[in-house]
Amino acid sequence: MGIVVVQSVKNTLTTYLGFIIGGINVFFLYTNFMSDAYFGLVTFIFSTANVLMPLMAFGAHHTVIRFYSSYKTRQSQNSFLIFAMLLPFTIAIPMGMLCHFFYNSISVWLTATDVVMEDYIWLIYFSAIAFAYFELFYAWSRVHMQSVVGNFMKELFHRVSTTILLFSLYLEFINVNQFVYAVVGVYIIRVFVMMLYAFSIRLPPVKLVKLKGIKSILKYTALIVFAGSIANIVLELDKVMLGYYIEIENVAYYSVAIYIASVIGVPSQAMEQIISPITAKLLNEGNNSGLKSLYQKSSLSLFIIGGLIFLLIVLNINELYLLIPEKYEGGLLIVVLISLAKLTDNLLGNNTAIIYNSNYYVVALIFGGFLMLSMVVLNMILIPKYGINGAALATFAAVLSYNIIKIIFVKYAFGMLPFTFTTLKVLVLVLLGLMFFYFWNFPFHPILNIMLKSVLVSFMYGSVVYYFNFSNDVSQLIKKTLKLFR
Repeated sequence: MGIVVVQSVKNTLTTYLGFIIGGINVFFLYTNFMSDAYFGLVTFIFSTANVLMPLMAFGAHHTVIRFYSSYKTRQSQNSFLIFAMLLPFTIAIPMGMLCHFFYNSISVWLTATDVVMEDYIWLIYFSAIAFAYFELFYAWSRVHMQSVVGNFMKELFHRVSTTILLFSLYLEFINVNQFVYAVVGVYIIRVFVMMLYAFSIRLPPVKLVKLKGIKSILKYTALIVFAGSIANIVLELDKVMLGYYIEIENVAYYSVAIYIASVIGVPSQAMEQIISPITAKLLNEGNNSGLKSLYQKSSLSLFIIGGLIFLLIVLNINELYLLIPEKYEGGLLIVVLISLAKLTDNLLGNNTAIIYNSNYYVVALIFGGFLMLSMVVLNMILIPKYGINGAALATFAAVLSYNIIKIIFVKYAFGMLPFTFTTLKVLVLVLLGLMFFYFWNFPFHPILNIMLKSVLVSFMYGSVVYYFNFSNDVSQLIKKTLKLFR
């Protein structure tokens, strides 16, 4: 876990810095510098693009992670990377042609509730392509165990750029129409920066050489296109369906709540960047004992860290909503439900990486179909009845069921569970934290209250984890952190 911990810590710090900047954007700048309708529009464009991204990528980013370590010679690795770089074109070009021919029908469907979207539909397509190629070049760097720069571009670059653009909008240097196009331009610039970095690590010569195992690669790619969409669908499909069923302003309110809850998933995202290629390597080498150790260690570490973040969110949520416009307060239930869903994601450790990178990857298609169908059906039932809270209920129920199924499958296929007895200890610690601190409030300004309670909870939680040595990896991380303040 050495290289995993080192790069995961760097990625986590970068990601949280990005989340802080993104939080400023979402909670204060978007809500005050832009109308609710256009805030909802921006959210809708990029949520829809994120849902389409895996299709546009044609699974190339997952394919690079899965197969790169199976090629042992430099020539075969070069050929494989060139092949992966060409894969997205096989979907993106036909999709563009279909969008052109059926543009009017697509436009009528998407603008059924809000005509403001009519002038921006093509931006969804170009954003999806930009997202797809960014993930491909990011995977390119990750298989070479270089994830930090890519994570910086993924989490920080576009958020800082958006902050600058929002202030430009506020100061009337640009109008809202120019702002929307400029944000898409930021994502396109990000792709080229990531491409240059990936090429600096490994620039394969453009040479047509026969690639071995092409049938296996294409089979995997065709299936993983759908299965690989799951992570995007989980927290994006509900926003897309909200934009269809109810007024687009509600997408903005929902997005604020989702953003708060998504903080729990940061450690998992950071660790996944480096742990996925390691999982693929262990599977390719048939190292089951190493795989089980990684499975349980990653689950425990993520649950400990995610449990603390869950406490900090739930215990401070009422104070946090006092800092933003009152009309956003309807998202309290959403925060709790999505936070619980993200916490169960942390419990899985590298479960998803095991399924995607094993010979059982076909089942990811089945599980993905179950998740997509359940989310669509539940959203269709619950959104008209309960609005944005219905979307949160649908996501929570679907994600919980999906995660339980994946745990059961890995147990059946590999004979291993992510849980240990210490997992139960962490659960008890989280529950006790909720019981002791939820009704403990300070009579000060909300920001000061959040800071005081966060410090107190973090100290108590961290002390228990460190004293009883719940996890060697987490204890070592706490030691290194303490040394910085000596």
